[in-house]
Amino acid sequence: MKLDVDGKYYDIVIEKKAGNRNTYIRVKKDLTIQVTTNTFTSNKSIEKLIEDNYDKIIKMIEAQETKKSNNEGGFFYLGKKYDVVYAEWCDISFGEDKVFISRKIDIDKWYKEQAKVLFQEHFDKMYNKFTKRIPYPDLKIRKMKSRWGVCNIRTKVITLNLELIKRDTKYLDYVIVHELSHLIHGDHSSAFWKLVGENMPEYKKYREEMKEF
Repeated sequence: MKLDVDGKYYDIVIEKKAGNRNTYIRVKKDLTIQVTTNTFTSNKSIEKLIEDNYDKIIKMIEAQETKKSNNEGGFFYLGKKYDVVYAEWCDISFGEDKVFISRKIDIDKWYKEQAKVLFQEHFDKMYNKFTKRIPYPDLKIRKMKSRWGVCNIRTKVITLNLELIKRDTKYLDYVIVHELSHLIHGDHSSAFWKLVGENMPEYKKYREEMKEF
């Protein structure tokens, strides 16, 4: 089964399981449309569901294509995308729209060295501005696949995703505020989001924008 979008065809993969009570549609990173449903759902019903949700599926496809554009085909640093030029005369050097990189450099190691300094500066800034008195947490940095930040309430350790070094620092500040707020509220209750809003009034805008990364 395929979906025709202005002459471009997208594969539809149907996954039927007896334990599924509802039917879900999502667009995967490879732009495959996955339908998860119950064993007894007929293909005709699925076709009707696809047809009824055509506009929503188009938006999901566009969102995935935006994510792909924002994460591939260049070198990202502090919210800017650079074209890569390999050079032997430097480890790494930035031009206006290009970055000159030695093939010998460990990019992840370079990112982490930059993040150690930058993340600590922003962490201290947001901690000092925070509207609630909280113990100063330990800061850790590591690459994470599905989360921008993690707060361990018991050990008072906040871990930030190394990938934030690729984005504008306003998103870094938002994630820091988010995790600091968890030291007061361990859940995502209305009280939690109110505290986030006190310290980051535009957090809803930033959360929405970060879905495209």
